[in-house]
Amino acid sequence: MPSFELVWYPGTCSRVTLVALEEIGEPFTTTLAPLARMSDAEFRGLNAKGKVPVLMIDGAALTENTAIVTHLSRLYPHARLLPSGDELVEIDALATMSWFAAGIHPSITRLRFPRRFSADADSTRAIAADTLRGCFEIVEQRLAGREWLYDEWSVVDAYLLWCWFRAVGSGMDASGLHRCAAHAAACEERPSVARALEREEAAYEELLAAGAIPADNPPHQVGRAPVPAGQAGI
Repeated sequence: MPSFELVWYPGTCSRVTLVALEEIGEPFTTTLAPLARMSDAEFRGLNAKGKVPVLMIDGAALTENTAIVTHLSRLYPHARLLPSGDELVEIDALATMSWFAAGIHPSITRLRFPRRFSADADSTRAIAADTLRGCFEIVEQRLAGREWLYDEWSVVDAYLLWCWFRAVGSGMDASGLHRCAAHAAACEERPSVARALEREEAAYEELLAAGAIPADNPPHQVGRAPVPAGQAGI
């Protein structure tokens, strides 16, 4: 059995791999990455891209959620992390995760940390919010008449949950996206997801207690997705 060590940071898209590890049920350890990942020489020795998650498998580093989840799915097919049995559906799951990673995630970062990209923070946020709203309108239609993105829950749903949590928590207009909100609430009730959220919250509290959180950190860094205005009880 391989050994797993997840190098992560609470609130980041590391949650996707964390949920996958919780789901397969095998032992794993966690190590918090430094806040200044891009400039930390030791961390960049693990991942020159300066990003989390990094999953250490028997001492070898694997990066990128889509690659990590795909590998874990192949190692533990019984866990049903990803759709299987229909080649086109399997490929669609990879395409959807790629869209989340390369299409949605960059706009979330621009919405949450606009000054990293432009001195005109208001314009950057407005463009990002509009882009994200369009993406989640696509997801809203995809969820019509179904609970999950595919016939059964998969880690792709956990990836969507993180995207939604981050977008809504960073100020995207979520009005009318009732299916997306319901999907998030249902996903958060899955035991593997709930355990991952508890790990996030505990790690974040430790960082807060140690004074290791930037004073200007935006809200909703960890925890459950905020309920959009007007959707409570729906």
